[in-house]
Amino acid sequence: MSTLINNGTIINEGLSYKGSLVLVDERINRIIPAGEPLPEADVLIDAEGMYIVPGIIDDQVHFREPGNTHKGTIESESAAAVLGGVTSYMDMPNNTPATTTVELLETKNNLASLNSYANWSFYIGATNNNIDELKQINPSHTCGIKVFMGSSTGNMLVDDPVMLERIFKECRMLIATHCEDEPIIQENLRVAREKYKDNIPFSEHPYIRSREACIKSTKKAVELATRHMSRLHILHISTADEIELIKEASVGNPGITGEVCVHYMVLDKSDYYTYGSLMKCNPAIKEERDKNAIIKAVKDGIIKVVATDHAPHTLDEKSGDYLKAPSGLPLIQHSFQIMWDLHKAGHFTEYEVVDRLSHSPATNFKIVDRGYIREGYYADIMIFDPNLEDRRTTKSPAYKCGWSPFKERNFSSSIIHTFVNGEHIVKNGKLTGKKSAKRLEFNYGK
Repeated sequence: MSTLINNGTIINEGLSYKGSLVLVDERINRIIPAGEPLPEADVLIDAEGMYIVPGIIDDQVHFREPGNTHKGTIESESAAAVLGGVTSYMDMPNNTPATTTVELLETKNNLASLNSYANWSFYIGATNNNIDELKQINPSHTCGIKVFMGSSTGNMLVDDPVMLERIFKECRMLIATHCEDEPIIQENLRVAREKYKDNIPFSEHPYIRSREACIKSTKKAVELATRHMSRLHILHISTADEIELIKEASVGNPGITGEVCVHYMVLDKSDYYTYGSLMKCNPAIKEERDKNAIIKAVKDGIIKVVATDHAPHTLDEKSGDYLKAPSGLPLIQHSFQIMWDLHKAGHFTEYEVVDRLSHSPATNFKIVDRGYIREGYYADIMIFDPNLEDRRTTKSPAYKCGWSPFKERNFSSSIIHTFVNGEHIVKNGKLTGKKSAKRLEFNYGK
């Protein structure tokens, strides 16, 4: 089966040029600059006026299956992903039951093989007593070990210092951390409850899950990774201080990297009065200066991986008071559009948007043959219209939970087509019903 994507503007590896792609079966067969003869193909896609980019890779999502499928499933949330141009994702282990054994990890892989629209990998979760399970993981087939150094949805907190030491010393694969200091959070919560009783305002969230909690925990993770020369990837950075910690630490250990999520670049603490529970997430969205520092770090390449931490909950769950409303936002359908709007606002070049969403996640995780438009690579492709305003998808998103925190917002671009392993999964902004996703493979140790 061959497909010719004709006459679009290709953005890839720091270049932008008119051209066409030939996809044959699962792979990119040819990249053809404008003006060169075009071959015959079984299917022709006219990309005139559109941009062609590598599919987005999201390194942090919570698709809720197994255990909380009323919020989302692998099928529903991966459908939202491909509608947003995301062709590969890495899902977190805080399910019910938590993915903390090889057996449970393979159960999730089997679910994805039947139901996922996008390529996948699943983290295995660390606990205070599962080091033997962690050491059995094949790093070629698993994106990483997730360590909750602060509690969040599912409460998989790893707070045993001996176990943390062993994980960083003995597990020679990527360790992805949620960094918040639990004793600081619990003390801040005690003070807030004393002051507000059961009526804590959502604007207190960045003071309860404070910057000090993030900084202390990130310092601990960096110290462990520096001492053991571990491969550390710090997730959803929310403060300017943590960026400086990573910048300094990576000089001595280039295996220390970080990731930021799109909502930390468009919201700050002043927005709690507008969004309330709808922007409650862990770590908390903090001050405007943190937002600006995160944008600058992504611009400067100190932080090269941008993701979503996509975390759906029902509106009924989110409508509870501060103590009852769970943390997390559904975002995966709109990550590219958010980044493209930041580009149009002057924060990023078009090349930086593609790098931070596609190239750098592939490089950071050493994903085999994805994240770039290269001949011989898997044909994971997204085609978008930079001039077609999206007035629809935030109001009627594909998430099973049925809502978006940006429901009053129109985005300046629209995703038109998505290909996964050469299969046309999204056509003219709608699912085709086809599935061709694969388990991601990694070149760890090479």
